[in-house]
Amino acid sequence: MDEHVVSTSQSPPVGDPTTLHSETVVADQLSALDTSSAACPHAPKPGLTSKTGEPFDHVTDAPPFWSRHGRTLSNVSYHSLLQGPTGVGISLEDHSDELHEQSQACWASSVTIDEGVLVSGSTGIGAYVVWHCTITTLKGGSMTLRKRYSEFDKLRTDLVRSFPHAEAMIPHLPRKSVVSRFRPKFLDQRKAGLAHFLTCILLNPEFAASPVLKEFIFS
Repeated sequence: MDEHVVSTSQSPPVGDPTTLHSETVVADQLSALDTSSAACPHAPKPGLTSKTGEPFDHVTDAPPFWSRHGRTLSNVSYHSLLQGPTGVGISLEDHSDELHEQSQACWASSVTIDEGVLVSGSTGIGAYVVWHCTITTLKGGSMTLRKRYSEFDKLRTDLVRSFPHAEAMIPHLPRKSVVSRFRPKFLDQRKAGLAHFLTCILLNPEFAASPVLKEFIFS
């Protein structure tokens, strides 16, 4: 009796609908893969791993902070996303434009105070000293002010009231003295103190553009 070996695996007939459907699905997947690779030639293909052996989870053409805004770092304050070892965020801010705007608020370059002039009535009662102040501007011009000590005192009081957060940057005025107020040594010390005070105020961009200082100069 002849033995017949029967194969249990039979190839599907040519033109079988199941085979055609499977081949179509595979072809579509390969076509989509080729299209994705052409759009991003440097992106790893699905299933590839990095040099460390870990699979790629997400691929982008550029870090998000390079392309998600149209502004440049020269005119934008930005915060880094880095975290230090203690978990405290590292904050970086660019204030170059703010500093430029503040520097434009400064309009004076120097201040000098000449000798004071004693002003008194016919009886000598109520005498006071008027200080001649010369302010040189950044454009090369100059202006002359004539101010009493009481006007400097009012200016400082108004500045402290208007800028309470910056009181530490407002110098103190030279001391008062009823006995020595007309003595040459005392007047020299007062002149130097007033010049230092006015210089610090005029060269500070926040104070230089304030209405308080403008009132002092033009009143």
